[in-house]
Amino acid sequence: MRFDDRVDAGRRLAQALTDLRGEDVVVLGLPRGGIPVAYQVAHRLDAPLDVLVVRKLGVPWQPELAFGAIGEHGVRVLNDDVLASTGLDPAEQDAVEQAERAELERRVRAYRSGRPPARLRGRTVVVVDDGLATGATALAACRVVRGQGAARVVLAVPVAPDRTVPRLREVTDEVVCLETPGAFGSVGAWYRNFDQTGDAEVTALLARAARPAAGEPPADPELEVPADGVRLAALLALPEAAPAAVAFAHGSGSGRHSPRNRFVAAELQRAGLATLLLDLLTEEEETDRSNVFDTVLLARRLRAAADWLRRETGLAVSYFGASTGAAACLEAAADDDILAIVSRGGRPDLASPAALAAVRAPTLLVVGSLDTQVLSLNRLTADRLHCEHRLAVVPGATHLFTEPGTLETVASLACDWFTAHLTRPGTAVRHPSPA
Repeated sequence: MRFDDRVDAGRRLAQALTDLRGEDVVVLGLPRGGIPVAYQVAHRLDAPLDVLVVRKLGVPWQPELAFGAIGEHGVRVLNDDVLASTGLDPAEQDAVEQAERAELERRVRAYRSGRPPARLRGRTVVVVDDGLATGATALAACRVVRGQGAARVVLAVPVAPDRTVPRLREVTDEVVCLETPGAFGSVGAWYRNFDQTGDAEVTALLARAARPAAGEPPADPELEVPADGVRLAALLALPEAAPAAVAFAHGSGSGRHSPRNRFVAAELQRAGLATLLLDLLTEEEETDRSNVFDTVLLARRLRAAADWLRRETGLAVSYFGASTGAAACLEAAADDDILAIVSRGGRPDLASPAALAAVRAPTLLVVGSLDTQVLSLNRLTADRLHCEHRLAVVPGATHLFTEPGTLETVASLACDWFTAHLTRPGTAVRHPSPA
């Protein structure tokens, strides 16, 4: 059984852990790829989510051989057998630990953004990753968790080789693994979509999970939007007194759970804007790849969703598009009253020439400097636009903006563009009627 992506894997894993719901549980994700999986598990168990940053302590002349591991609060777990066989003296151990401790603390600061770590002592701790190969990192992580006083340690992963699982049972109370193939290959081979998880995604998911504890709104509710004779799965976030709403059109192979778009949406929400992340195709329609590139169909769905959003919220609407979704935004805006458009790594060139010429909404095209082919296509598209427009090139970014700091730049650019174009000249911002 292959998983669609980490969100799908997290949901299936959570189903296998439902017996833990109601216990005093905390979920710890191993960065980076384990965090999207752990987010789904924590959400469905109604449990707090935290990051578990572990650094293996490698023998200097054979770094892949770990003589121990370290965690937060000075936790250190040593492997006496490795120390005995290598003869590593205390000074050499300390030198390795100091270097790894500095990197651990840097990652903790970046991921947790000043939030205190979750309390582990006396609790059931579920350690989650997106899959295991050798299991060395998970082994170290479980030892660190045990060292911090966890009453029960459960390791939960979607997939791992059958030869790896028995060894992990020696350091845990339970191992939950959905797939244990004999012919393993690699973790990525068990996913249809195994895009790299960036630091920005990790930070955004952890921040979103922490909101209820901070008194902020919970995760955006799932809903269905009627559009073009079908019902589209969506996520709506509606901050109080939002001045406008942004509808997201996702690209090929992506959807409302896209961690990159959800990161941008979270930043827009912090700026006070409402957001609607929706799938423009049904699950059945997605199986036909031609639908992904049918920009006329996608635009028709997006216009219908925008009409629904206006009716439900009373707000004026802007569009945010990624990949093929950017073309859908431009097609939809050609004959609709849209405040502004932002494209992230988009393919606006897939919109028809007539639509490009008819767009009047101020349009921002954001492209990574290393995404050279898409950058060229965006430059050609910009020349065809007659509306206010700008091409913003993010230095050092590739197509998915996984490089450190690049997705944050996209979010900042989008916030600035949308907030600068909250109204058209001579129009007033609409607000929801009081209940």
